[in-house]
Parts: sequence; structure tokens; C-alpha cells
Amino acid sequence: MSDWLWFLLVGGLMLARGLTVNLLERSPITPAMFYLAIGLLLGPTVLNLFHFNPLKESALLEVLTEIVVLLSLFSAGVKMPAPIDFSRWRAPILLASLSMTLSVGMVAAFAYYVLGLSPGVGVLLGAILAPTDPVLATDVQTRHAGDREPLRFTLTSEAGMNDGSAFPFVMLGLGMLGLHELGEFGVDWLLYDVLWATVAGVAIGLASGVALALVARRVRGALPHHNRMDNFLGLGLIGVAYGLSLLVDAWGFLGVFFAAVSLRQTEVRLAGPVQNPYRSHLGSTEPQEPAVIPDDQPPTSVSGGSLVFKEQLERLSEMMLVLLIGGTLFLDSWSVRAVWLALFLFVIVRPVSVIIGLQGTQTSWPLRGMVSWFGVRGIGSLFYLMYAIQHGLPEEIAMELVSLTLIVVTLSIIVHGVSVKPLMSHFTRHRKGSDLQDRA
Repeated sequence: MSDWLWFLLVGGLMLARGLTVNLLERSPITPAMFYLAIGLLLGPTVLNLFHFNPLKESALLEVLTEIVVLLSLFSAGVKMPAPIDFSRWRAPILLASLSMTLSVGMVAAFAYYVLGLSPGVGVLLGAILAPTDPVLATDVQTRHAGDREPLRFTLTSEAGMNDGSAFPFVMLGLGMLGLHELGEFGVDWLLYDVLWATVAGVAIGLASGVALALVARRVRGALPHHNRMDNFLGLGLIGVAYGLSLLVDAWGFLGVFFAAVSLRQTEVRLAGPVQNPYRSHLGSTEPQEPAVIPDDQPPTSVSGGSLVFKEQLERLSEMMLVLLIGGTLFLDSWSVRAVWLALFLFVIVRPVSVIIGLQGTQTSWPLRGMVSWFGVRGIGSLFYLMYAIQHGLPEEIAMELVSLTLIVVTLSIIVHGVSVKPLMSHFTRHRKGSDLQDRA
């Protein structure tokens, strides 16, 4: 595909996306579905104007997906409601830990008994497909900082954490294939890949976010406007938290997410109570949340000033990567094995793991049902796949996993994309009806 055609394609897509924003919001399709359709049309499936080979371009795709996930994790972290309510965080923590483990185990069992793959490949496949995606699930993610809607909060915080909590299982799968040292009886894996890397990543993230908030408050003081440079500070925090995590062999995805969370929490605490204009003009008597971004965030807020820029980069990256996904698929890429795996993941693995993971919590059953369905797979899965390939995965195994993963992600974009708007509308009406009955 010629350079001039690439520029026309990307520029045209950006213009079309900007001009049709209201139309897409009212239509039953999502932006990701639109980009995927263009990729399938121009790729080898239909016109064959270009073909992106993920196996040959695995190094490039690993870097691209890594950057996109980092941006998305930061955006998700600064949107978390403040102050932290650990009773609210219990459900997403269980989803990112217990449900994650169950998902990996069930996919690994399916891969071994149904697909005929080795146990190591099965565990690796489970780890690749288990994390939910913070990039493609825009319609079920928190819309602004301080958004307390339970479904959006649960899915966003789960995605923010499980992109990091999947890493130990990726290393376990690589270790079972002889590509990573697990130690005798898996002791090294348990001590370093599970315990150390997880705790250190969270600790680095929390410390770096608090440090930036305190330093920015002290250095910038009460100066009125800093928004133009907040993008530098936000990107700098991502780089520092991720770099420090990699330096000590910790999970950097967890580091970046919790750096963003602690940055916002610290800024809100330092700012003190700030009246939310949207609540006050409606005459609401609900307790006010301090410094809700972006509507009433204090001007010295790093998290508020950098959020819009990160979201724009995230949307641009989503367009490019989903377009490339469409450009990887041939007609014969749609194997029965891959379709059955996707159906098993959507209909069995996700609901079962969520129901078991949320046992004993106060989560309502309608909310559990929605969380059970919207386990969107996407860019995070592509990163883990490219990461495994770059760590020496044999070509035959790599080709098998590429085929399975791409079809699962493609079907997730289509199936979850088609269902998100009607289901979210129904869920919102149900909640409003329940609230009215409670007040009556």
C-alpha cells in the first residue's frame, strides 16, 4: 500500500470520525466496528489493498499496543472516584484476581481438551485472552473523572487492574514452554512473578502518583493556569512509573494505573471540598465529591489538565490498531476452532468466572449480569500475544495463537459492539425504575 494512500486513508478516517460523531452516537454501531469494517474492506478479506502481517511485524505491534494500553490505563486511573471506598473496590479487585485466575484455567482446559493444544500453550492462550480491555470498551467505561455509576466503575477499574494481573500467567505459560525460568516446583514464579512483581508495581505506582501531586502543588502553588503543560506531566508520570517498574522487574501496567489513581486521589485530598455545579443547580442534597474532573477540578490539577489529551491519543491509537486488525484477516482466517473458542469465552468463561468471583459481595444481580457479558477483549490481548512472540515463541505455536486471538478480538468488537447500546439503555432504565421505587 503506497504512502500517499495510507495518508489519505488515515486522514479520511479522522475526518469521517470527527464529522460523524453525533451520527455514530445515535447509530447501533461503535467506532471500533466502523474501523474494523474499513480494515476488512481494504485488507485481504475483500479488496486486498494492504495486508498487515502480525508475525513479521510483532516487534512494532508490541510497542504500539504497549503504548496504547499505557495511555488507556492512565486515563482510566484518573477517572476513579475519590475518595477511595474499599467496599466499592472489592468487586473489581476480585474480578482482576479470582475471576482472572478462573478465566485462565477454563481457557487452558478448553485449549487442551478441545483444541488439542499443549498445557503450556493453553495457559498462555488463557493469559492472552483473560484480561478485559480498557481501550475498546469505551461505551461501558467511566465517562469522566468521578463517575460513580456502578457498572462503569466496576468494568473500568477491573480493566485497569487485570491488564497487569494477567502478566504472571503469561510468564507461567512461557515457563511451561521452556521460555522463562519458573524455578523448582514454580517457587521462583510464585515469589517473583506473582508476589514481588505485583506488590512492587502497585507500590511504585502509588508512590510516584503521590510524589507528583505533592511536588506539583508545592512548585506551582496558586498559579492560575497550567493546563498546557499538564500533558507533559501526565506523560512523564507514565514514563517514570513504567520505567521504574521495569527496572525492578515489577508489572508496569499496574504501576501506571495506580500512579494515575494515587495522583488524582492526592490532588483531590489537597484541594479540599469543591462544589460540583451540576449537582448544585439541580438542587441535589447528595454529599459533594471534592474536585470532580473535568468540570470543577482546581486549575493546579495535573490529572485534570492531562486527561483530554490522553483520551485523544487513545482514540487515535484505537483507530489505527483496529484498522490493522481488519487488515490481518483473510477469509480462511475464520476457523471453526477460533469461533468455538470465542463463544466459549463469551458465553461460559466470562459469566462463570464473574459469578464465582463476586460471590459474597453486595453486587446486585442485574449488575453481575452486565459485568458477565461485557468482558471486551482487545488491545491488551494483542500486546500479550506480541510479547510472547518476542520472547521466543516457536513460529508454529505463534501462528496458531495469532489466528485464535485475532478472531476472538474481532468477534468481541462485533458482538459486544452490537449489544452495548441496547443493553446499556435497558440497564439504565432498570436502575432508574428501581431508584424511583426505592424513593416511593
